[in-house]
Amino acid sequence: MSTVTLTESAAYEVKDMLEANDMADGYLRFKVQGGGCTGLTYGMAAETNIGERDEVFEYYGVKMLVDKFDLPVVDGTVIDFKQSLVGGGFTIENPNASLSCGCGSSFRTKTNAGAPADC
Repeated sequence: MSTVTLTESAAYEVKDMLEANDMADGYLRFKVQGGGCTGLTYGMAAETNIGERDEVFEYYGVKMLVDKFDLPVVDGTVIDFKQSLVGGGFTIENPNASLSCGCGSSFRTKTNAGAPADC
């Protein structure tokens, strides 16, 4: 079975964001779309409904949606949240990414080149 993992620190950050936006019962949507200079970019958004093609994963009380068509590109991906002195942010470690752009905002896999665009 394909999986995308949300670490404990990422789950707590997402949970806080959902609650702050009155969406405590909402979902985190993790997606891949064409774009960026290398061809594919990640996206995350809050959702209220499950689509018919969605796989649902749950980590530390956060439900995450991933479209079944995106799973081959993100299988094994780990989403984390790291805090530092200058703030914090989500990090995405995708074992399928064979190439990433210099600015780190896009990637491609061996089987999916996406739709490259200007950065």
